[in-house]
Amino acid sequence: MADQLPITFQEFVKLPDLGIDPSNISFNTLTLQSDKFICIREKTGEREQVCIVDLDDTSKTFRRPITADSAIMNPENKIIALKAGRNLQVFNLEMKAKVKSCMMTEDVQFWRWISPFDIAMVTDKSVYHWSIEGTDSPTKQFERHANLNGTQIIGYTTNAKKNWMALIGISAPQGRIVGSMQLYNKDRGASQPIEAHAAEFSEIWLEGASQPTQVFAFASRGATSSKLHVVEIDHVDGNPPFQKRSVEMMFPPEAVNDFPVSMQAGPKYELVYMVTKFGFIHLYDLESGTCVFSNRISGDTIFVATKHQDGLIAVNRKGQVLSVCVNEETIVPYILQNTGNVELAFRMASRANLPGADQLYVQRFQQLMNQNQFNEAAKMAANSPRGMLRTENTINQLKHLQSAPGQLSPILQYFAAILEKGELNRHESIELARPVLASNRKALLEKWLKEDKLECSEELGDIVQQHDATLALSVYLRANVPAKVVVCFAQSGQFDKIVLYCKKVGYTPDWVPLLMQVARADGEKACDFALSLVKEEPPLVTADQVVGVFTSQNMVQQTTRFLLEALKDNKESDAQLQTKLLEMNLLNAPQVADAILGNNMFTHFDRPYIAQLAEKAGLYQRALELYDNLDDIKRVAVHTEVVNGDWLVSYFGNLSVSDSLAVLRQMLDHNMAQNLQIVVQVAIKYSELLGPQNIIEIFEDLRCNEGLYYYLGSVVNVSKDPAVVFKYIQAAVTTGQLKEVERIVRDNNHYDAEKVKNYLKETALPDQLPLIIVCDRFDYVHDLVLYLYSNSMTKYIEVYVQQVNPARLPQVVGALLDVDCDEHVIKSLISSTPTQFSIGDLVEEVEKRNRLKILHRWLEAKASEGSQDPGLYNALAKIYIDSNYEPERFLSSNKLYDPRVVGAYSEKRDPSLAFLAYSQGQCDDELLRLTSENSMFKQQSRYLIKRRDLGLWSKALVGDEQHPLNQSHRRQLVDQVVNYGLPEADEPEEVSVSVKAFMAANMPQELIELLERIILEPTAFSNNNNLQNLLILTAVKVDPSRVADYISRLSNFDAPDVAEICINNGLHEEAFSIYKRFEVNADAIGVLIDHIGSLDRAYEYAERCDQAEVWSRLAKAQLGGLRIKEAIDSYIRAEDASNYAEVIEVSSHAGKFDDLVRFLLMARKKVREPAVESELLFAYAKTERLVDLEDMLHGPNIAQVQKVGDRCYDEGLFEAARVLFQSVSNWSRLASTLVRLGDYQAAVDCGRKANSTAVWKDIHAACIAEKEFRLAQICGLHLIVHAEELVPMIRLYESGGHIDELCALIENGLGLERAHMGMFTELAILYCKYRPEQIMDHLKLYWSRINIPKVIRACEAAHLWPELVFLYVHYDEFDNAAHTIMAHSADAWEHGSFKDIIVKVSNIELFYKALRFYLKEQPLLLNDLLHVMMSRVDHTRVVSMFQKSDNIPLIKKYLVAAQTTNNKAVNEAHNDLLIEEEDFVGLRNSIDGRDNFDGIGLAQRLEKHELLEFRRIAAHLYNQAKRWRQSLNLSKKDKLYKDAMTTARQSGSTEIAEDLVRYFVESGNAACFSACLFTCYDLLRSDVVMELAWRHGLANEAMPYFINLVREYQTKVDVLATEVSELKAKVERGSGGAPQANGVANGPNQLLGPAGLGGRLMIGHAGNASMAASGAPMQMFGSPGQPNNMPGNSGPSLGGL
Repeated sequence: MADQLPITFQEFVKLPDLGIDPSNISFNTLTLQSDKFICIREKTGEREQVCIVDLDDTSKTFRRPITADSAIMNPENKIIALKAGRNLQVFNLEMKAKVKSCMMTEDVQFWRWISPFDIAMVTDKSVYHWSIEGTDSPTKQFERHANLNGTQIIGYTTNAKKNWMALIGISAPQGRIVGSMQLYNKDRGASQPIEAHAAEFSEIWLEGASQPTQVFAFASRGATSSKLHVVEIDHVDGNPPFQKRSVEMMFPPEAVNDFPVSMQAGPKYELVYMVTKFGFIHLYDLESGTCVFSNRISGDTIFVATKHQDGLIAVNRKGQVLSVCVNEETIVPYILQNTGNVELAFRMASRANLPGADQLYVQRFQQLMNQNQFNEAAKMAANSPRGMLRTENTINQLKHLQSAPGQLSPILQYFAAILEKGELNRHESIELARPVLASNRKALLEKWLKEDKLECSEELGDIVQQHDATLALSVYLRANVPAKVVVCFAQSGQFDKIVLYCKKVGYTPDWVPLLMQVARADGEKACDFALSLVKEEPPLVTADQVVGVFTSQNMVQQTTRFLLEALKDNKESDAQLQTKLLEMNLLNAPQVADAILGNNMFTHFDRPYIAQLAEKAGLYQRALELYDNLDDIKRVAVHTEVVNGDWLVSYFGNLSVSDSLAVLRQMLDHNMAQNLQIVVQVAIKYSELLGPQNIIEIFEDLRCNEGLYYYLGSVVNVSKDPAVVFKYIQAAVTTGQLKEVERIVRDNNHYDAEKVKNYLKETALPDQLPLIIVCDRFDYVHDLVLYLYSNSMTKYIEVYVQQVNPARLPQVVGALLDVDCDEHVIKSLISSTPTQFSIGDLVEEVEKRNRLKILHRWLEAKASEGSQDPGLYNALAKIYIDSNYEPERFLSSNKLYDPRVVGAYSEKRDPSLAFLAYSQGQCDDELLRLTSENSMFKQQSRYLIKRRDLGLWSKALVGDEQHPLNQSHRRQLVDQVVNYGLPEADEPEEVSVSVKAFMAANMPQELIELLERIILEPTAFSNNNNLQNLLILTAVKVDPSRVADYISRLSNFDAPDVAEICINNGLHEEAFSIYKRFEVNADAIGVLIDHIGSLDRAYEYAERCDQAEVWSRLAKAQLGGLRIKEAIDSYIRAEDASNYAEVIEVSSHAGKFDDLVRFLLMARKKVREPAVESELLFAYAKTERLVDLEDMLHGPNIAQVQKVGDRCYDEGLFEAARVLFQSVSNWSRLASTLVRLGDYQAAVDCGRKANSTAVWKDIHAACIAEKEFRLAQICGLHLIVHAEELVPMIRLYESGGHIDELCALIENGLGLERAHMGMFTELAILYCKYRPEQIMDHLKLYWSRINIPKVIRACEAAHLWPELVFLYVHYDEFDNAAHTIMAHSADAWEHGSFKDIIVKVSNIELFYKALRFYLKEQPLLLNDLLHVMMSRVDHTRVVSMFQKSDNIPLIKKYLVAAQTTNNKAVNEAHNDLLIEEEDFVGLRNSIDGRDNFDGIGLAQRLEKHELLEFRRIAAHLYNQAKRWRQSLNLSKKDKLYKDAMTTARQSGSTEIAEDLVRYFVESGNAACFSACLFTCYDLLRSDVVMELAWRHGLANEAMPYFINLVREYQTKVDVLATEVSELKAKVERGSGGAPQANGVANGPNQLLGPAGLGGRLMIGHAGNASMAASGAPMQMFGSPGQPNNMPGNSGPSLGGL
């Protein structure tokens, strides 16, 4: 029955199976926006996450830790939209990026995706659309209507254009679910309120419409009726109007509260799918409103649904994801059978191309044809579903029909209807193309081809080819006819497309002839074509083949182009082709060869051969590139006038050193004037490689001085060889190039300075500047001055220091002083030299020689000029110190000298001057060292205080690597600081830094000493807050005994902070004293309680202070000490209820509820907290003050009564709990309490009010324990509808042995509206265990609603085999069903059902197991069983099985039926059985009908059979095997002469036929001889027959044969004569009686017929022609078939012969 349903129903997945908690499956937590993803918000404890289920592959389910109020997945992509409050965000999960976000100004009540790029959002007042593209904010669409106020929004939908929108909400007034909808039109800006629960926009095609009609469908369930409405929106002009549809919707009587949840429309079938809350599915036709199908698909509540393919997909509360789609195979038959609506079925089949109405279409088509409504019939045929009427027969009928005047013919109407909606098939395309092309309307055909309206074929292409080759090519391409496509490409010159096409379709033509054809047509395209062929992998043609084709056409240019491309990979295997390419171009186009060789494309050609050709062609450069022999290179290299010079220079880089030198020598030897420039260039470029010495040797050997100079001049700047540079200097000096010598010695860094200096000294140069430069560069100044001074060339000394390098003046002055030059000369030289030298260096040089005073006047002059050089002032300071000329004034006033230099100079002379210099320059390290070494601690202390540098203080007090700590020095420094330094200080910063320095140096005693001097003695800082704090804190850490004294003497310190520090350091009494002195009472009592630990002193202190804050601190301490009563008294005195939580906890734990009541009564007046009042209620309950409890409940309170009741329940205070639960109407807890009090009837009544599973479970267990089965059943009926409660309840009953009550309970529950699969399943299991006689009836009634695998296990355990088979069958486990039947045949086997099962099994082995089972138990039914398994069994195996068991006769009927497969094993088994039964007729029919058997083997068996008919069959088999002689021998042996003659004729062999004739002649059988002549007429040679008849006297028997033969030949001769006469007459008419040309005569000796060689006069076989030529009587030939003139026929008589 399920196969006949019009829908396909599928369960995609169960969400709990994916680890999703059922509690998270609800409308508020699960969203379904499309059939791609389900999005579930999960919460486990405090952890929140979003689970996304991919419906295409549920194994790809993934979770993300996301906290949001709502999450919806994009209908197509992995994009999620999240809502948290008013904040909306969209994220791309694949790219892990935020797409867009916005902040709404209103709360969003409902939202959903209305397209992959748009989200609709519904707030309290408005509806918005938000695009995730761009940066736009949400756009308001319309205001909500008042009819949606107070409703829960459950749906929102728009049409495709988004100009119509429908917003749907539900509410529950008076216990009925009412749907409210607002329909809004954007174009008009108008809304309409409608009562509806679900709605959908769609479109339909009406008959005669040019465009689809837009419709709006909505469904509502009112108080009295339920209707589906379909109305048209946005009417299109030209379309027929659509009449509004309004139809009643049927709901089952028990589904009182059911209502439509979702509505989806499928445009393909023009159906609307409506699913309801209770799981009912309704299918309606949109055009007519007809209900197509209605049924229940889910036993659980469905709360969300959306589109799926052309149906819908939904989720129920159980987590099942269900889909419903149309079953295309059954919907039309279903409509016909169940609704009888023929028009709907007809329209459905036509619109969706569905099967099921084929016969209806055929009948209507014939009816229209019979009524001469040809145009309508043509349209119907064109629109028939699946093209069932679009056949060749239909076209032929329509082709021959005439059209009415002014109208299209029916055949054109047919084609037009198809082209309007689809495409033509192969035959239709051909039939339409013929008239279109005939009417020269080729453009129409091109248009249809572009629109894919035609099915292309080779026949269509052939038709088009006659009119347009390009269009034919398009057809051939679409039809995939490679051979003709290639021909069309070649004919149209599109050679470049041939290879691509052939490769694409896998077609391989003969490429070489095709290439030859292309080459003849277009050489360039042929080249491109050849390249494309060669580039394929593997190549379609070889390069050799291409070259052969091109060279045969003398296509040098194309051959070159091809080879350049084909050989670009430079493979060694292509060496011959490379040589061929170069040879061809060197002989025909040397410039091309030059370019090829210049590009270095090839390396594997014959280099010596090509080099010779290049040299002959004048390409010396290419010849040099290719030659390897030195003699060849030397011969060619001398032609520098025709070789590019730059290339020739680079060429030498490829030669060896020895070869290069040899070639260079040859070039200079051959023509020095011509080749010198090139030789020098080569020498320069490869100087390092060839060796400068080798090159110099060549130039010197050939006396080429000019070359040597130019060569060295070029390489000297880059050479690092000192010898080369020196050689060049010598050459330059020799040639008088002094400027070049000056440049080299100045710029070059690689010559031997000593050697050059000595050479220049020895050479009497007219200008000493090169020598000066060398000495200046390499610091030979002293030698230079001595050389010049000794040679009386003092002017060059002046030139040196004044023009060349003034910076060398200090060294020159030192040298002059060393040679005892006159001071006046030196002073003059210094004065005349520009001050571009270092004064410090000058001072150093003079000071080293103890002649510093000679600079005194010059230095003072420079100082007066404003010089800022420190060296100058350092020198003056030294002069003043040495001369004691007011050094203190100079050192104090001058800031330009270097204090470190001057200080170091002064240390040994006068430390005070050194201190002055160091202090002026803040040279801290030097000053510390100086003052420490000279015991200048007073100056040191003052300096430290004034510097205010903690780092410097650290060096003085702590020391470092440079200044090791000296305790004696530190003590002296501290004394100076305490006694003199700080008392003299008047800046707070100086005191602060000093104190910090003592603290940083960890000198607490010294710090106390310092602070007491500052604070306790009258100073400017005595009352400083920070210093007082520091003194006390330091004493706390160093000398706690002083703290109390400081506290009493000082008053300007931070008391709370100091007290806290005292507490942290254990000085609790001092801290208490501080708090008490400054009246910080709360902290004071805190010290007594927390640190001193004396509650008694604390109580006394609290009595003295009597402050609420103090009492609160004391109460808290008392509470911590478990002095509960005293603590509560203290809290009451403080009137402090802030710590009520701790008081409640401690008192409750100690059981002090009476004291707690006192505290809570006070606290209730101070704070209005639920916890206080709740605890008061609980305290009343614990103290059994129920009257006070009830009074409090009756009065105003904010107690958490529910929680108090739960506590009382847990504590066993059931009476108090009853009062509490009753006051808050908590029926569930009240019911449990009543159970504990033993009032079961009242508990059940409360359970009805509570309607809670846990409550029912509790009451139920109590009723079972007390054997109150009537009440237990009431409870149980509320429990069993929850699947998770069913199994525990069954175990409870089973453990108590209450089986009958359990079965009765579940049986009563089956009729409930919420009955689920588990109930049916568990009842079936109970029947299996305890009532096996009832199980089969139960299964037959409810098999579709049980969990079959679970019941299968139960039946198997209970050995209920028929029931087990029943379940296997309905669970599609046919293999297991068959196994069970065969294993337990006594109980489970029934032939009819076993046949139905066995054909559906998937394991083929079961077929053979079933055959063995039947052979053993039911052998007479084997043929019936085999009949149903015929199409699936291996016939060979079946036959083998029965042959082994020798039971072939049992399956004879099967063998007969199986022979239709022409199986060898079957045929042979059947034949063997027929032989055994001696049924020769059946055997002959079997052999003739089936040829798949061993015919020779069978014939060999049958030829020895005792029955003649079987031996005839053997001869027949030999005939079939063309073993003619064996067949003849067998027939002759059995004297079956007719069979023998038939065999001879069938053989077609003249030899066999004549042997048989001879056999008859020899055996004297004249009658058979005559009959054989007739039978084998075509095979027998007439001369043989004549000879046999003449020799054996059988002329009379042979006469009919000869009569017919003569008659046949006479007829042929007559025909030939007639034809010759006609030909002669024709020739005579054509020649006009003129003589024959070329001297050919028309006489009787003419050898050729009028038609010439091969004319009609030559007709005849070779044998006949030879006989005619020899003059023998001509033998005539018979035609195929029987002779025409045998005895009894009309023809010439015997006498006529």
